[in-house]
Amino acid sequence: MARRALITGIAGQDGSLLAELLLAEGYEVVGSVRSLSGNLANLDAIRDRLELVELDLAGERAVAETLALHRPDEVYNLAAISLVSRSWQEPVRTAQVGVVGVTVLLEAIRRGHPGTRFFQASSAEMFGEPAEAPQTEETPLGPLTPYGVAKTFGHFLTGCYRARYGLHASSGILFNHESPRRPLEFVTRKVCHAAAAARLGLLEELPLGRLDARRDWGAAEDYVRAMWLMLQAGRPGDYVIATGESHSVEELVSLAFGHVGLDWRDYVRSDEALMRGGGEPASLVGDSSRARERLGWEPAVRFDELVRRMVDADLALLQAQVTS
Repeated sequence: MARRALITGIAGQDGSLLAELLLAEGYEVVGSVRSLSGNLANLDAIRDRLELVELDLAGERAVAETLALHRPDEVYNLAAISLVSRSWQEPVRTAQVGVVGVTVLLEAIRRGHPGTRFFQASSAEMFGEPAEAPQTEETPLGPLTPYGVAKTFGHFLTGCYRARYGLHASSGILFNHESPRRPLEFVTRKVCHAAAAARLGLLEELPLGRLDARRDWGAAEDYVRAMWLMLQAGRPGDYVIATGESHSVEELVSLAFGHVGLDWRDYVRSDEALMRGGGEPASLVGDSSRARERLGWEPAVRFDELVRRMVDADLALLQAQVTS
């Protein structure tokens, strides 16, 4: 019998990529979304191979009924207010999904499905301004945003349920990971889309915040593979998922515009309004040694290749729009 997985937040970047991976592995996949009338474009290629359900993770009864109906072998909790800046605009919703939602899922699994394996998408945002670099699973947490605080709660609670009830519950401390499916609000997609638009003569100026801001950027397809590997492991645990390489926004811009033969300095201007203050993490770069040693995981896509892929995807998208 095929294994069955439930993915919350399946319509997002990670959820859709994970769904594709699990389908390729022979799973039956059920995905939860806030609304079936929402943006499901990331699922277009696999929509007929999925079962989608509307689900509010804060609803205890609805979550329990969903688990009882579908009886998943694995649950991947990817639902979140994923844009960090938006968590300041929607702190209550951020807590409902990231705090209440995680609690409801874990409690439903404990009560009715203790054999179900659980993955929690934790985040490097939990570190805040870390006192050490690179960050490991033992680095103290000090979140500086509602998003980071909610992720920290979910991370700790997953560990509590693992320790107290013996659940196979793992957390992936995910550093920044990107793909062409990123919304335009994220700096990687914003830059790559702008480079493609500039190449086609559709953009004259790109306002950006700090060019010296640095991140550990990886490819989302590599990171969802790590999620799956965690739930295949004999023992659950917490794992940093990161490339171990730090790159600046200026490097990102230079690579993206250089890929289409343009000088980024002709297009980029500094915008004070985009400077992220009061919560800008310091040097976030992860040490994924545990995942490499215990799971056999390692990133396959390098930063420069990732940027080129994203620019090419936006070139194809914009060219199709221009000619349609």
